[in-house]
Amino acid sequence: MGNFFDKEPPPPMVLVPPLFDFPPLAARTRMVESSYNLLFGKLALKCLFEDYFEEAQHFRTMIMLKPIDDPHVDLVATVSGPLDHKPEKSIVGNAFFRWQRDIDDPHTFVDLYVSSSDPVLQMRSCFFDPKLGIGGFGVFPLLMRKRVSSQDYGVVGLRYGSRNFSFGATCMPFSLRDEFPKSAWLVSKVGRVIAGLQYEPDYGSKDSAKYRNLKNWSGAIGYGAGSGSPLSPSFNFCLELAKSSQFIASFYQHAVVQRRVKNPLEESEVVGITNYIDFGFELQTSIDGEETSMMHDSTFQIGASWQANKNFLLKGKVGPLSSSGTCAFKSWWKPSFTLSISATRDHTVGNTAYGFGLRVEHLREASYERADPNFVMLTPNKEHLAEGIVWKIGKRPMLESDVNAGNFDAVPRELRPLGNKNVIDALGDLKLGCAPGDDRRPPGR
Repeated sequence: MGNFFDKEPPPPMVLVPPLFDFPPLAARTRMVESSYNLLFGKLALKCLFEDYFEEAQHFRTMIMLKPIDDPHVDLVATVSGPLDHKPEKSIVGNAFFRWQRDIDDPHTFVDLYVSSSDPVLQMRSCFFDPKLGIGGFGVFPLLMRKRVSSQDYGVVGLRYGSRNFSFGATCMPFSLRDEFPKSAWLVSKVGRVIAGLQYEPDYGSKDSAKYRNLKNWSGAIGYGAGSGSPLSPSFNFCLELAKSSQFIASFYQHAVVQRRVKNPLEESEVVGITNYIDFGFELQTSIDGEETSMMHDSTFQIGASWQANKNFLLKGKVGPLSSSGTCAFKSWWKPSFTLSISATRDHTVGNTAYGFGLRVEHLREASYERADPNFVMLTPNKEHLAEGIVWKIGKRPMLESDVNAGNFDAVPRELRPLGNKNVIDALGDLKLGCAPGDDRRPPGR
């Protein structure tokens, strides 16, 4: 009886919800893109400014499914179109069928793309050897209604990537003209500083003239900090001179905060919940001296997102031409459903339009199995207990974890840093690409 009355109360808990989308779908195909186009926080900014912002007066439905008996293949199908059903606006449908050699390494794959618009049928293939750091890729439009440029006949490329260095080049093997290379890039990382160059020959008739023309070159330098894990704060600041004609400054920050839970439906021992807040800024200014209107000579956009819990996401962005906001609700069933509603305010004409999106997904499960003592399954609803807690510092509960020391080995896969375990870095804000299974800690951790 004494044990019954003297039973210790349960320890205080902080809920740690999974992210809506981690890693993003764009991370699966980063090896067919230039590292220059993905580093410097560019992929993170693209996700912040575009994901769940549906086009005004349009709808989009996306279905992402994976067979239960074969996890190496999956299908992503999208149908989008206008809400007003005007004759001049048609509904567009497309789909990717993908085969991936290793379910934990997305960078060796083959996919087929079919669409109701050009290209009608396209194949992409990529391989990457993590031990040697060498990879190759190709993009081949197989069926097109009309081939206009040499790129419409296919592009192939070679790349090398290590922890602090990446370079590569692409060419068009079926081009009728001598256009080598189509592009080339070189990116290096020293400490927290990332610098890179990219060559894209668009100006000049001879090879010697193309190399000397500064409009064919772009350069960027960035400074970033953080582990790349959603449980750790991070930021990235970048300055870029694109084509010697456009100056771009950008900043992206991922913040992890905790707030008290005042929900009568939760257990009494639940004292807080982890939230994810993202902020981004991008300024683009023309410096080529050409006379253009002020509206197009310089533009900027500011965006922010707040994931309140595992089910709700709020996002907004502001620019000189328009401002948008979106609210997304996600159910973590199998498969999961995500409904998003966007509102766009056009500042030039002064009207507001709405867009709608629906996603059905069975690709990226947030299957949180028992991890370390700081991430123990709380209830069957995929939320987790955080025992390592200093829960009365002022009036705010604080989560203490091995994550602060860079120990991500036992953390669920969805919350590990990209590149720390089994997945080559996809966001590019810290590492240029660690080999799968590389257990080294990020710099500064």
